[in-house]
Amino acid sequence: MNKNFVRALFASTCFVTVSGAWAEANAAAVAAPGIPVVADGIGGVVTGAKGPEAGVWVIAETSDLPTRFIKMVVTDDQGRYMLPELPKGKYQVWVRGYGLVDSKRVDGTPGTNMNLTAVQAPNAKAAADYYPANYWEALMTVPAASEFPGTGPKGNGISPAMQTQQQWINAMKGGCHQCHQLGDAPTRVLLDNTPEGWAERLTKARGLGDQALGDHGQDFADTMSNRMTQFGRARGLGMFADWTQKIAKGALPPEAPPRPAGLERNIVVTSWDWSNGRYNHDNVSTDRHDPTVNANGPIYGIIGMYGYVEILNPTTHSQEEFGYKVNLNKNVEILPKDQVPDAFPHNPMLDRHGNLWITDLGRYGGPKPGSAPPPPVAAYCTDVTNKYAKYWPQPGQARNTAVHYDPKTKAIEGVPMCNGMHHLMFASDRKNLYFSGGGSVNGSSVMSWIDIDAWNKTKDAKASVGWCPMVLDTNSTNPSKVAALTDVAITPDRTQWNEPARSAGGNDPEAGGGGAPRAAVPATPFDAKKDTHVNGGLYGIDADISDGSMWAVKTNPFPSGIVRFHPGSNPPETCRTEFFEPTKLADGKNYEAFNGRGMSVDSKGVAWVAFANGRLGKLDRAKCKVLSGPTVANGQQCPEGWSYYDTPGPKYAGVVGGSADFHYLMWVDLHDTLGFGKDVPIVAGSNSDSLLAFDAKAEKWNVLRVPYPRSFHTRGMDGRVDNTSTGWKGKGVLATYASQPVWHQEGGEDASGPQLVKFQVRPNPLAY
Repeated sequence: MNKNFVRALFASTCFVTVSGAWAEANAAAVAAPGIPVVADGIGGVVTGAKGPEAGVWVIAETSDLPTRFIKMVVTDDQGRYMLPELPKGKYQVWVRGYGLVDSKRVDGTPGTNMNLTAVQAPNAKAAADYYPANYWEALMTVPAASEFPGTGPKGNGISPAMQTQQQWINAMKGGCHQCHQLGDAPTRVLLDNTPEGWAERLTKARGLGDQALGDHGQDFADTMSNRMTQFGRARGLGMFADWTQKIAKGALPPEAPPRPAGLERNIVVTSWDWSNGRYNHDNVSTDRHDPTVNANGPIYGIIGMYGYVEILNPTTHSQEEFGYKVNLNKNVEILPKDQVPDAFPHNPMLDRHGNLWITDLGRYGGPKPGSAPPPPVAAYCTDVTNKYAKYWPQPGQARNTAVHYDPKTKAIEGVPMCNGMHHLMFASDRKNLYFSGGGSVNGSSVMSWIDIDAWNKTKDAKASVGWCPMVLDTNSTNPSKVAALTDVAITPDRTQWNEPARSAGGNDPEAGGGGAPRAAVPATPFDAKKDTHVNGGLYGIDADISDGSMWAVKTNPFPSGIVRFHPGSNPPETCRTEFFEPTKLADGKNYEAFNGRGMSVDSKGVAWVAFANGRLGKLDRAKCKVLSGPTVANGQQCPEGWSYYDTPGPKYAGVVGGSADFHYLMWVDLHDTLGFGKDVPIVAGSNSDSLLAFDAKAEKWNVLRVPYPRSFHTRGMDGRVDNTSTGWKGKGVLATYASQPVWHQEGGEDASGPQLVKFQVRPNPLAY
């Protein structure tokens, strides 16, 4: 007879003859039907007051490895669980779930089964303490749509610059969630819930040399205070004060989050401590076009506001780091361990060779007060013998560098860039590395790239770097013939373009430089006989493998939009840009969605956009009837191509569309690295402790929740295949906790800081 069957039969007999108290105190060595004893796993049944508990998490945590290690799974409909692939060590194991409070932690080791007892929450308040932040934020009362436009301090207190309720929500989500969750415990529980208390809290800053933010605490305090002024200061403070006062008086979220169901119960979540308590902006593990690159290799994280690169080995569970310094227009050097760097690395990417590329933005907030200004940009940025500089010169200060690191040789170097940078992505050819951001001293935005093969061969930026301004073909008289073309003639004389308005100076809080302050420039009158130059900061960026184009989110002005860029056969003359705004509603003032930040493109060329107002947008360009001509100037030319889907979770009262969640970057899983299939869009649920995977056929969401530690606020993700022959165990999607105030995580000031998180989908909740 099968030994596992005998164990299971014995365990099932014992389970019904012992009390719950005995089971909690002696949780080891007891199995249940269908749960084998696995050498590197722990399994069992979770039982509550009314029987088996379905859809709750079992969490195992150990500090016996070089870095803290956590594994989390969900129980099936019979309350059964299986924690697979546990490294050797002593674990604390417990139960967490909606409607419960945490069970007592019990000790366990791999190779033994444990039945666990769930603890019912004594009241609704105790249960709600475990809800994701967006459920609490939904209690916020946003000013009614009828109160806009604002009438200023002597009227309704709303700034006259706020024309619609959507713009208010845009300012709140873009200004607050950009750095942290709203609705987590540190933002909803204050000692002083008055407007004055909120005003004081916004001015509090972390001290100099803070481990999480370095010397930038005051920068963030200033940013928070300035953001409040955008609303109309008194009205904004009043809204937040009203929100936390309601919570202090006992108000609870309008709904409870559902327990994981269906495929959500097949999720395995693994996490490691990393980053040494510092704010980790983003991570990368592989080449986005081939997820087998760097298989089983190190995972890299970027410490924003510092010049640190974190490296986690997921096989040995060990981490290391190095700091670097950019000597502008000269070179990059790795610093000794005792020297704290002061650089501004922002986003990482791996190339097809497994080498690391980083966008470095100079220094957060620009040069230190009293320091010498940066030198001018490299000569190639304005040299008329360079075809790109002749077409679109980029004068200004040298602030931005593309950093290249070879893990094999430990060699590090920099490519001096002419323009601002933000995110980066390889084109489908896997040799041209494109950058979002794009701001330059003349106030315009460009799409820029590095031919890494040319760089590796010549080490000559002039021979390796290219860029194009973004220009729409608005003077075409036959738009129906343009849809399939990549080489479309744009008027080469830039003095003959329609020019957009450009606002005065100012940077995104993350942008950290990229040109000197500039004066505002009004728009030129639109002329249908001219092509049209478009402007605005570029954020999330992705490659279209179906046709070689690049797509990016254009974050400003409101409501944001997306651009499609193709260099054509002979850039810069053949560069072509298309711009698409979210669809306007019938009132002509509001939009189906707004505040796009992340986007990704599936294998069929369909663009997906994560909108921060709690919607996922889908643009099928193949359905567009018009792609050029005068009507494309405002981005509203293709309503037939757009579809919109609200993301899961509660909504604000009195707000139409979207949700109280916030979405940073998103990513389409082209290679099925997660396990839900190819071409699945995955959105960062940065205010809901989750990744959100969208089943486009069923128009259904699967929520991949991170239950512990709470306040999982991620920006991006990528998926890697470590072993093509081991099914679900050989692949997964990786993301990091990326909240600037790392003390917002569960555990507060005593928490160890960010975790790297791996998501996997197995065939059933008991697979091992």
